[in-house]
Amino acid sequence: MRFNTQSVMRLALVAVAAASLAACATKPKTNPDPGPRPPQGGGGGETYVPPKGPGPVDSRPIPGSSQDFIINVGDFVYFDLDSYDIRSDAMPVLDAQGAWLRRYPNVSIRIEGNADERGTREYNLALGSRRANAVKDYLVSRGVSPSRIMTLSNGKERPINPGTDEEAYQQNRNGQTIITSGGY
Repeated sequence: MRFNTQSVMRLALVAVAAASLAACATKPKTNPDPGPRPPQGGGGGETYVPPKGPGPVDSRPIPGSSQDFIINVGDFVYFDLDSYDIRSDAMPVLDAQGAWLRRYPNVSIRIEGNADERGTREYNLALGSRRANAVKDYLVSRGVSPSRIMTLSNGKERPINPGTDEEAYQQNRNGQTIITSGGY
């Protein structure tokens, strides 16, 4: 066998090229461990239940709280012009207030009587007082202890609607029941 320099050089180049290719070759990648697998249905008897997330936030008011009273019972009743008679549409609200207050016997309330802007300051203070006491008397007649109820007249000083039309006046002729202590 005869070797010449050119043949040796070619063989050397082929060997270097083969070694280079072998060095550049990558090892096959292994898949990362996916962790434990959920049990498969069909024979095992157990069904995979994914873990629960935090879920929706419960936005309902806490029973016995001021928000519960306002949202689920109602804190306002309304009166006719120059009147402190309990209207028929106020009775269901006051009945619900009485039931709620009997359910939470540690709660105390303040009833604020309000009037619209018409009339003198003195007249509206007296009218607001009569409205607050009318609401108190109704609640007492429904079994709520009078010792849990305070009354206050705001007269025309704290309107809930600053308007000067009949709709605003109707809204401002009211009795508002406010939780003062004992609620959550």
